[in-house]
Amino acid sequence: MLHEEDVEQIEKLYLTPMFARFSEESAVNTTGLEAMGRRPDVAYQLIHDELMLDGNARQNLATFVTTYMDDYADRLFAETYDKNMIDKDEYPQTAALESRCVSIIANLWNSPEGSNAIGTSTIGSSEAVMLAGMALKRRYQQRQRAAGKPEKPNLVMGQNVQVVWEKFCRYWDVEPRYAPLTSDQLYLTPERATALVDENTIGVVAILGSTFDGTYEPVKEICDALDVVQQEKGWDIPVHVDAASGGFVAPFLDPDLLWDFRLPRVHSINSSGHKYGLVYPGVGWVVWREHECVPDDLVFHVNYLGGDMPTFTLNFSRPGSQVVLQYYRFVQLGFEGYQQIQSASRTVAMYLSSEIAKMAPFELLSDGSHLPVFLFTLKPDRKNYSVFDVSAKLRERGWQVPAYTMPPNAEDLAGLRIVVRNGFGRDLADLLLADLRHAVDYFENLDGPIPHDPDHSASFSH
Repeated sequence: MLHEEDVEQIEKLYLTPMFARFSEESAVNTTGLEAMGRRPDVAYQLIHDELMLDGNARQNLATFVTTYMDDYADRLFAETYDKNMIDKDEYPQTAALESRCVSIIANLWNSPEGSNAIGTSTIGSSEAVMLAGMALKRRYQQRQRAAGKPEKPNLVMGQNVQVVWEKFCRYWDVEPRYAPLTSDQLYLTPERATALVDENTIGVVAILGSTFDGTYEPVKEICDALDVVQQEKGWDIPVHVDAASGGFVAPFLDPDLLWDFRLPRVHSINSSGHKYGLVYPGVGWVVWREHECVPDDLVFHVNYLGGDMPTFTLNFSRPGSQVVLQYYRFVQLGFEGYQQIQSASRTVAMYLSSEIAKMAPFELLSDGSHLPVFLFTLKPDRKNYSVFDVSAKLRERGWQVPAYTMPPNAEDLAGLRIVVRNGFGRDLADLLLADLRHAVDYFENLDGPIPHDPDHSASFSH
């Protein structure tokens, strides 16, 4: 039988008003573990409330990463986040789904080995890039050692590459050779690429969908130019296509565009399942042209998980849920589903860019006709405000539209970039346009230059 004081304590426990409960009236020690913990519901509420200060993911037009999936995907995610992707013997069906995804992607990219192609899931395109770069370097090393020549590896790419390529070169002692960009060509051209290659070039990186402006680099033309180099100088230089975004756009919207394994010089391709692959953050993919493109000494075999398991990854333990969700997307959408979604995104992007082009202060640098991504800037005669001020003004309404300067040789150019993804439809586009027009009215009616705010020029990176 409960004593009177016990009943009183239980009533206090259940009748205490929200935010006045025990342990919720004191601040959290954010630099060390507290002596006593908190009830799960209290800990949840504290963290939940802090996260309200983050931006609304659906209004984030800076990120390429998927911010929307359906309820069934959420359920699959919750059912599989405890599965370790690396434990293929313990979770053989999850491993089978990964293998199916590699085959589907390889066929999507016209692999000559089709369903038998070699590839793997990764932690985003960053790990995929590292693996592809390692394979390029190791094949170069084997060739140099067989010929008794010194090793001075270099990698050729445009200045618009994502920072992961700079990381690869620094981590693996490869000389990065960056082709300069200009304000009218913010991408790698065949002429700029071939001007930098030599017998020590391990590969040329071509980007299918630049993070700066969404444009496709001319992969076929770059390959053709390297064919001429081989004919003239004997240098057989492979191409890696960084299709982090375009790898899940071009096959559906631009089927006649030659950028993939239909080009013999393309040795490897990476893409981010968590971008236009339409999966929550965490999954990338890399596929090689043929097994010979991956040197055997880069593949390790372990048996302490229950059986012999070949592995070619930089990471080890990671959740299997993203791979499961990628397979779910493939089964759920099929080719036509992906085509419809990507087409809708491109349509919205081109609608937005056309409407922005009609606004007096702006001019387009791209229009969203490649990736559903475009870049625009202020006309030179606008002196009272900058693209950084426009970005900050839009953020007052929750929109995250990044403003940034271009790489060296084009650093005087600054622009605003909009990324249209699944979940950002025409209605939200019109709301964004209304807020942008309101911002334009505000800035255009200023009597003088807006005071400089250093935070406005340091909010985003590309």
